Amino acid sequence: MTELHFGYNTNGFAHHRLEDALTILGKLGYHHVALTLDYHVLNPFDPDWVGPRGRWRAIRDMLESLRLRAIIETGARFLLDPWRKHHPTLLCSPRLRQRRLDFLRRSCDLARRLGCDLVSFWSGSAPQGLSRKTLQRRLVSGCRELSDYAADRGIRLGFEPEPGMFIDTMESFAELYHAVRHPAFGLTLDIGHVHCQGDGPIDEVIGRWRDVLWNVHIEDMKSGVHEHLMFGEGEIEFGPVMAALVEVNYSGGVCVELSRHSHDAVNTARKALAFLRSHLVAAGKSGKPTAVRR
Repeated sequence: MTELHFGYNTNGFAHHRLEDALTILGKLGYHHVALTLDYHVLNPFDPDWVGPRGRWRAIRDMLESLRLRAIIETGARFLLDPWRKHHPTLLCSPRLRQRRLDFLRRSCDLARRLGCDLVSFWSGSAPQGLSRKTLQRRLVSGCRELSDYAADRGIRLGFEPEPGMFIDTMESFAELYHAVRHPAFGLTLDIGHVHCQGDGPIDEVIGRWRDVLWNVHIEDMKSGVHEHLMFGEGEIEFGPVMAALVEVNYSGGVCVELSRHSHDAVNTARKALAFLRSHLVAAGKSGKPTAVRR
């Protein structure tokens, strides 16, 4: 019997204390959480969070008591540079890219402390004036270096294709994946991104990448528009998505990513879970063995 673990990304609780957000998610019935590291969420540069007596210990204990499985997300907008969103990246000059690598290494260290087994990241946008060959070489080198670091700590990496970034489509991810070729390097699949980019039927994408599908983001979206929408406000048919995840025996987190709904975080999280559960049950009625964890 297949069991899907529905979760929620803490970037959708931007106005809550992390401890309160975790408590709410646990009481709502979620069993997975994506922890987006930020100034106020497990900041890996802040000794108050990650020092020998840092708050990470209390968060680890909370995750255990709430029975929340967790992974680390690294998509904070301005944590590394208060002037430029998502900067610097692995595509930057050697000096700047070390800032991103340092952050990602610290994320792996924190994941290990918290008992998480996966860190999710992306390429960032391509700097102007550089050839695709140069950018690909920089990115492959960074991914290999990070993969070695993660593997030594028992951590896997989920790489996310992101609209508007250098690696944006499943086709460009495939090229990167085959170039990196590391056992610790896999896929973070955002369901909305697949639809937005026109990367093909979502269920077929899930099937193709089943062996390295380690992390799933989920939300609604419209074709050609990179805007994370509440379920039912976009164009995605979620029945086939649930059926496909069940079919491939996916065992990671299926985490809602609605960062711009933080103003109504509790209601949004409650409605999202009800929606996902109902569509998982519907997938089960089509003959797929399913279980909803309550």
